[in-house]
Amino acid sequence: MVKIIDYKERETDDGRTFFVLEIQGGVEMVKSQETGNYYATIRKTSVPTTFDENTCKAIIGTEMPGTIEKQSCEPYEYTVKETGEVIELSHRYTYVAENEKVETFQEPIKADTSVFSSNGILEPSM
Repeated sequence: MVKIIDYKERETDDGRTFFVLEIQGGVEMVKSQETGNYYATIRKTSVPTTFDENTCKAIIGTEMPGTIEKQSCEPYEYTVKETGEVIELSHRYTYVAENEKVETFQEPIKADTSVFSSNGILEPSM
């Protein structure tokens, strides 16, 4: 589940304005590659809307099925707001609807070893 936590007004290249919903997923624990310690984080992203400002205000707090997932993209520069540091990133976070999830886990197939020759000689099956 993701939750709508805020909205922002944005402007297109041709000067038209529209609103985006800011959404966040649940708390997840991530292991630091530098220290090996775990820390808590929440993935956030924004989704464009066709809503007016009043509708955006009204739906803050609404939960929707789906997740926010990390997606590779072309490298780009990002400025860390707190420090002013400019870093290069090659990923972004996107909303993925629950019905669009692709299951990647499959039960392992276990071979019945009794059907194989144990003496190394090919024998015809019955």
